[in-house]
Amino acid sequence: MRAIWNGAVGFGLVNIPIKLYSATDSSTLDLDMLDSKDLSNIKFKRINEKTGKEVVWENIVRGYKIEDKYIVLDDDDFAAASPEKSKILSISQFVKEDEIDPALFETPYYLEPQKNGEAAYKLLLKALIKTKMAGIGSFILRDRELLCLIRPYEEKILMVNRMRYPEEMRSYEDLKIPAGSPPKPEELKMAEALIKSLASPFDPSKYKDTYNGDLLKIIEQKAKGKKVKLPETKEPEGKATDLMAMLKASLEKGKKKAG
Repeated sequence: MRAIWNGAVGFGLVNIPIKLYSATDSSTLDLDMLDSKDLSNIKFKRINEKTGKEVVWENIVRGYKIEDKYIVLDDDDFAAASPEKSKILSISQFVKEDEIDPALFETPYYLEPQKNGEAAYKLLLKALIKTKMAGIGSFILRDRELLCLIRPYEEKILMVNRMRYPEEMRSYEDLKIPAGSPPKPEELKMAEALIKSLASPFDPSKYKDTYNGDLLKIIEQKAKGKKVKLPETKEPEGKATDLMAMLKASLEKGKKKAG
């Protein structure tokens, strides 16, 4: 794996030199965009809005517009903004992980200790496991300040979970969520029974991304000159007014599977 950030994790006066690695890979198929006429690859160019000519990458700069005028920024300007956060992921507090709304979690990363950081790395890992706590901190990655959670992963390695800032969460106030009347006691009891019948310890290994595999089968069929038939899809059964009937049918279906 290739490190995407070098720096240090700081808590108190302790600094742990680390490398940051992406913990995930994309599971989507690598599909190219093609011209339907001759299947040539589609290429995207960086075009000057005024001249219509292509601009080479080394001539592209970044700027911020103020009163119809662009202020151009260079690498030194980015480095000058919060320079300490460019090299140190500073833990500002420790929390119980279940205190954080899961909606705030984003991308996971692995942390690897650099030379002379192994002892402090293991110390923080074991201390977090022992206290059942996680650290909240922030650092600069690719010109963005990231809020993050540092926690043990499988009790073997430190993981960083990138987090959304609360202001990044959209409000749901504009959505049309009907108030409605409270559920009938018998419906609620039946729904609780259905939930309990489907309850089991979470095992992530049971869940697989099957879409890409199915799509690859279609690609292989087309490569052999076979015509792909679109399977018929059934409309969802039941109406909102048939809640009790749907709940009973769901419970019966669950019992048959268990049997």
